[in-house]
Amino acid sequence: MAARLALVTGGEGGIGTEICRQLGADGRRIVTTCLDPEAENIEAWAENLRQEGIDANWVQCDVSDYDACEKMAETVREQFGEVDVLVNVAGITRDGFLHKMASDQWRSVIDINLNGAFNVTRQFVGSMRERGFGRIVNISSVNGQSGQFGQTNYSAAKAGMHGFTMAVAKEGAPKGITANTVSPGYIKTSMTDAIPDQVREGIVAQIPAGDMGEPGDIARAVRFLTADEAGYINGANLPVNGALFCSF
Repeated sequence: MAARLALVTGGEGGIGTEICRQLGADGRRIVTTCLDPEAENIEAWAENLRQEGIDANWVQCDVSDYDACEKMAETVREQFGEVDVLVNVAGITRDGFLHKMASDQWRSVIDINLNGAFNVTRQFVGSMRERGFGRIVNISSVNGQSGQFGQTNYSAAKAGMHGFTMAVAKEGAPKGITANTVSPGYIKTSMTDAIPDQVREGIVAQIPAGDMGEPGDIARAVRFLTADEAGYINGANLPVNGALFCSF
């Protein structure tokens, strides 16, 4: 049997790359989506993973565009086969206090972070049902659990992702499909590197673990939830936040 195919949206980012690396280390074949191949230097990204022994490829797709996702799914099937593992990582931030937030700031975050998860998952969940196997993981955020100043759009999208996850889990469980959420806290990526030093120090001071997490912390959670043997873990939200936010 051919190695299982994992599609990771937005896989070229800091967290996404480590997810691709760890799934590849488990023998998964990897395909990621990218919006702008040249700007994202995506072929070099794939080649770097190939040099590590990982079967890595990419397809161009705007996850906020449903029609583009349909075409992407056709390309993936034609070139690589059926998707067994789907990890929805692609996301953006457009921060601003609600009383100052422009409508396009709201829409762009909802379109990519939340609608994108639907647009992509919709293309593959049917064939997962037919084959009796699927692993879906949606990358949410601690701020989808707790809310955050200046992030009504992002918090709403990330909270909505777990509602989406729970419904997909109930629909998919009888057909061998699991859907789970991973909610990262503050992770060391280019996004958090851009936070001013004083603000970053204030964030770290609130984290009981004493530091931001690493992309590998998130990737290990995804690797666990997408294992063939993880079939009874379904509809869960796994927080990976250094005890920044704890819920029952």
